[in-house]
Amino acid sequence: MNILSVENLEKTVKDEPLFTNLTFGLEKGEKIGIVGKNGAGKSTLLKVLSSTVSPDEGTVSMKNGIEMAYLEQNVSFDRTDTLESFFFRSNSRKISRLGQYYKSLKGHDEGLIAKLYEEVEKDDLFSLERNYYALLDDYGVKHSRDTLFSTLSGGEQKKAQLARTLSSESEIVLLDEPTNHLDIRTIEKMEDFLCSAEISAVIVTHDREILDKVCTTILELDRSSFYRHPGSYSSYLERKALRLEMAKKQQERMESVLRRELKWLKRAPKARTGKDKGRIERAKELEESQKKEVYEKKIRDFTSEKRRLGRKILDLDGISKGYDGKTIFSPFSFSFEKDMKIALVGDNGSGKSTLLDVLTGFVSPDSGTIDKGVNTVFGYYDQKSRLLDENKTVIEYINDIGENIELSPDEKVSSARFLELFGFKESMHRSPISTLSGGEKRRLYLISRLVANPNFLILDEPTNDLDIDTMEALEDYISSFAGPVLICSHDRTFLNITTDTTLSIKDGKLTYHAVPYAVFHEDEKEREREEKRAAVLKKEDKPKEVKAEEKRKKLSFREQREYESLSREIEELEEAVRKIEESFSTIDPQDYGKMQEAEREYKEKSAELDMKFERFMALDERAN
Repeated sequence: MNILSVENLEKTVKDEPLFTNLTFGLEKGEKIGIVGKNGAGKSTLLKVLSSTVSPDEGTVSMKNGIEMAYLEQNVSFDRTDTLESFFFRSNSRKISRLGQYYKSLKGHDEGLIAKLYEEVEKDDLFSLERNYYALLDDYGVKHSRDTLFSTLSGGEQKKAQLARTLSSESEIVLLDEPTNHLDIRTIEKMEDFLCSAEISAVIVTHDREILDKVCTTILELDRSSFYRHPGSYSSYLERKALRLEMAKKQQERMESVLRRELKWLKRAPKARTGKDKGRIERAKELEESQKKEVYEKKIRDFTSEKRRLGRKILDLDGISKGYDGKTIFSPFSFSFEKDMKIALVGDNGSGKSTLLDVLTGFVSPDSGTIDKGVNTVFGYYDQKSRLLDENKTVIEYINDIGENIELSPDEKVSSARFLELFGFKESMHRSPISTLSGGEKRRLYLISRLVANPNFLILDEPTNDLDIDTMEALEDYISSFAGPVLICSHDRTFLNITTDTTLSIKDGKLTYHAVPYAVFHEDEKEREREEKRAAVLKKEDKPKEVKAEEKRKKLSFREQREYESLSREIEELEEAVRKIEESFSTIDPQDYGKMQEAEREYKEKSAELDMKFERFMALDERAN
């Protein structure tokens, strides 16, 4: 049963049709992932669904009584906002009603106060505020409700925005790039919530793990058309591959027609009829289409010139950094080598960006020395885009790097053509960079770092604001890059594809792990599970008769029975997880389907085990 219906939706922006005749329904419990290139209209579609923007044609209708919450891509707040007032600035009707009640308390209308209190109590709206602060705590935002919102870090602001959206208890949530600026720990908590909650969602994201684990339908926007793919992101990729294969055959037929048309044109007949003119136009259209296909392939094959590395690349000897009496990272020594591809991971605020600034010379260490090789040239893509001169035009900025840019060892193109290949139309070339959108600025800054011919790449959250196609092109670039690469990213798929070792920062300590991020991450989760088990066993050592007496006082009958059964369920899940782990060594690596199914079952059982541990500990806390 559809709880949201979209019929014949059309929207044009700046004379460009984003989507036409878009029709689909959202069912109860369905999670739709929207994918497409930057500028395809994904964010605009969410704005239309949320009634923030009106469509040119078509309708959006919701079932009566359904609540919707919308998480925008950027966090909007008033400079006077606190964590508390930001919560009540929500677009959720339920949160607004709770805010009206609190506002009424400042007046003297006892009748209004009583009426609003009855409504709030009846619908249990007080729980929304409790949920908000519980999520903030779970996400690691340890601030009071009176803390000024403007003093929070970008990651903390994003967490507060997410907590507000998910605490609204809306039946439908619209999420626009919800993972931007979040650490991996918070992303996984959000992922678990979306998988387990009985809500419907429409999600615009470049995070392929979320698309695959959370989404039950993929909606692809492509050149004002749309394609609906039931199933996960993996299923979508399989169907898209078939579609592209058919398109390839169509392209081959077009090439055959084009060859005939060009051969005809070269004959240059003296007299041309109206029919001949139409044939000329058709040939030109085919030729332009062919050029576009060729250039799209060249984007994927793009490499920068190789710059020679010396024997010494970058040596760190006891470097440390702190601010305001807080240690960001304690003394750390390390030597980077040519073939290293390193993932830098840690929670928001742990000091990852500070470390990258120290390595590249933007910030000085408090102690220790940094010895950079004479031939080492950084390609530093920092989050703040500090080297992006917004006073220049787009073409001026690229021309400063070079008027001719190498696409591959055997081909160079003009700076203007290079910009067009990466989505900057000729009409944008003379525009000041300050007039570009946030995503356009980030894309321009990224390609400027790559074409500057670096031999040591340092990338700080490179996937923010990029579409999946551009991310995949960047992955291809990194895989063929000859020098060392250090990447700070919250995108787990991106890290797994581009890196093979891990540098973690936690509680002021930097640690190098000679294993891929996926292995490091699983080891960390297993360590946390062991700590939880140890905590549970420690509590179970208390006298049984005391525990039983206190349980009767503090737990309801239903909770008591749940508490007693959880221990058995946890043991069974632990055994199931152990057996799956053992099965990995017996599965043929070439049997991709079986391996994928085992990995999926392992993740599901592990997540269920973690959830039951959390519940057991919550009940155990009350019982003891």
